[in-house]
Amino acid sequence: MGTADGNQTAATSVEGKTEEELWQKYRKTRDPKIREDFIKQYAPLVKYVAGKVAIGMPSSVEFDDLVGFGVFGLLDAIEKFEPEKNVKFKTYAVTRIRGAIFDELRSIDWVPRSVRQKTREVEEAIGALEAQLGRTATDQEIANSMGMNQDEYLKILMKISGTSILSLSDVWFTGDENDKVSIGDSIESPSSLNPDVIVEKDEIRRVIVEAISELPDKEKKILVLYYYEDLTLKEIGQVLEVTESRVSQLHTKAILRLRSKLTNIRKGII
Repeated sequence: MGTADGNQTAATSVEGKTEEELWQKYRKTRDPKIREDFIKQYAPLVKYVAGKVAIGMPSSVEFDDLVGFGVFGLLDAIEKFEPEKNVKFKTYAVTRIRGAIFDELRSIDWVPRSVRQKTREVEEAIGALEAQLGRTATDQEIANSMGMNQDEYLKILMKISGTSILSLSDVWFTGDENDKVSIGDSIESPSSLNPDVIVEKDEIRRVIVEAISELPDKEKKILVLYYYEDLTLKEIGQVLEVTESRVSQLHTKAILRLRSKLTNIRKGII
């Protein structure tokens, strides 16, 4: 299983204090020495997240650039972390680092126009077909609706697979622009994929979780293993006993299916 840095427990650092004590002190004093210590301690986390994002990206996207983008997320996480919320900093920081990388990738518009167009076509085809069928569409049905055979459809999925991770960071606002929920942040452990356990006021998260729970079992499993269990696509392939490329296809299908479901919900179709 992928782990960011094997010893992220309550480390003892500046002035012999525990990490928890350091966070409390930093919240009160904003001591630059403590900040510097946190940056050094969690720098490996940035490389770890950048490495995961880099998988499936075209060669034009440099790993060092992703690390550079991620550093901004780490700095943001250090400034905004609230230890009293009982969330581990590592968990909070990963989301911020990944978000900063995605934001920067969007701003430089790295996805070729042709790939973006093809992604939109597949997503729209899935959305229209599943709204019509009232169930999950098969690969063959989606391919037929797009006027191609199944092999051609699967090749397209591989072509657009590098962009699908970005899709999960798309943000849905819950009314207050400071209270936002991303699809990726809503992927929980399998036991939590139940809309009934979601706080009632958080309607957007409920809708996202419900859409995730309706995915085919294998696609749902891949999302959980990738985003919650932190496995690589290769490791997921070993768990599910399929090839890494097949995992990539299934991951892409899951994301496109999710996005199409949520788009239809927004439009009031379903």
